[in-house]
Amino acid sequence: MKKSTILLIAGFVLLWNSGFIGAEYALPYTGPFTLIFLRYLALTLLIALYLFIRKRLKWVGFRVASLNMLIGFLAHGVWLTCVLLALENKVPAGIVALVVSLQPLVTGALSGYVTKEDTNSYQWWGLLLGFTGVVITVAFRIDFSNMDSIFGYLIPLGSVIGISIATLIQRRMEINNEKEKLPLDQALFYQSLATMLALAIPAIFVENLTAEWVPEFTFAMIWLILAVSLGAYGLMWRLIERIDATRVASLFYLGPPITMFMAWLAFGDIIKFTDIVGLGVVFLGVLLTSGGGKGIQKKMLLF
Repeated sequence: MKKSTILLIAGFVLLWNSGFIGAEYALPYTGPFTLIFLRYLALTLLIALYLFIRKRLKWVGFRVASLNMLIGFLAHGVWLTCVLLALENKVPAGIVALVVSLQPLVTGALSGYVTKEDTNSYQWWGLLLGFTGVVITVAFRIDFSNMDSIFGYLIPLGSVIGISIATLIQRRMEINNEKEKLPLDQALFYQSLATMLALAIPAIFVENLTAEWVPEFTFAMIWLILAVSLGAYGLMWRLIERIDATRVASLFYLGPPITMFMAWLAFGDIIKFTDIVGLGVVFLGVLLTSGGGKGIQKKMLLF
């Protein structure tokens, strides 16, 4: 593998997983709904400006636009909202990353019902192992006498559900009608627009768009918009041009350990032995699922 490709991989993995850390830095200064709304407002305007300059900013029709906006709401809006609500409820960033890493396993196991693709026993056993690994980690961290603690650790499952449904819709679109699939920049515009519009309601009426524009918050917002939303996605597609999508998708499995390490450096989050055990069990589930038949990696790449 070329040195430049290795550098792209390192950059993508670090930028992508820094999103959890950037969000945790920003949350003390605003609410989760406002944070997502401001992030996607800026992202939508930036992509719209890019498409306008390239003369590609156009209406693509109600059906195509609505499907891509639904995918965006689920994959960005629901996913990020649940992640931020979990972080706001003091769930460590690494544990949130571990729970949401179940998404490709869930997608792989359920794809047969939606896309008519084969779902084999390896995928179901892999999904079961993945859930077992998460349960091992979470069970030793939840304060079962505190309902807020129980609720906080269950919230990331909403992220798994949201992005899994979005991925299955995307897969269904690709199988049924290639015309419904937009180029990356146009798809990301409609997805960002949907997320911004959906989050505007709770951001305005629940949190009153309140934010403290201190340097820490401003830097975190700039990082989330430019480094994560644009930089990480850009590197991902550069990688897909150089190596196959399956190998790129496998990089997402590095998320939990990388995020745990980042959170330890940034916030001093404690990494427990049970975290490592749970992480290992989830990884075994991934290996089992990937080793049976087609695997699931190609099904997890949404864009």
